[in-house]
Amino acid sequence: MPALNVLSNLFTTIYNNESRRKRECVIVPASKFASEVLRVMQKHRYIGEFEQVDDGRAGKFRVQLLAKINKCGIITPRFSVKKDAYFGWERQFLPAYSMGILLVSTSKGIMSHHEAISEGLGGVLVGYVY
Repeated sequence: MPALNVLSNLFTTIYNNESRRKRECVIVPASKFASEVLRVMQKHRYIGEFEQVDDGRAGKFRVQLLAKINKCGIITPRFSVKKDAYFGWERQFLPAYSMGILLVSTSKGIMSHHEAISEGLGGVLVGYVY
């Protein structure tokens, strides 16, 4: 469950700073899991550039915010999803069909549900962003 705590911290920090319209935020603690989630969010243009900052401990991420996030959160319990069953989960967690992404942990790493559909992969739901 440590990865879940990292993701929860990441989403809480980003969401709180987005609602205050800050330009950047610092996320603690850093882990490989958090960097994968940040890459997916960056690919879909929810955040800008991010960099890992060495603080002599676990490390931190400095994230450029683009003021495009309305809500983000983790999904617990983590539901397994078959490769052709994303539509129902989209309706449950996202406000509209083309608005937002579900973050999915697959055998090829963390990716959005759009990427998982195009690659024909099922996985485990981790979080959502819109």
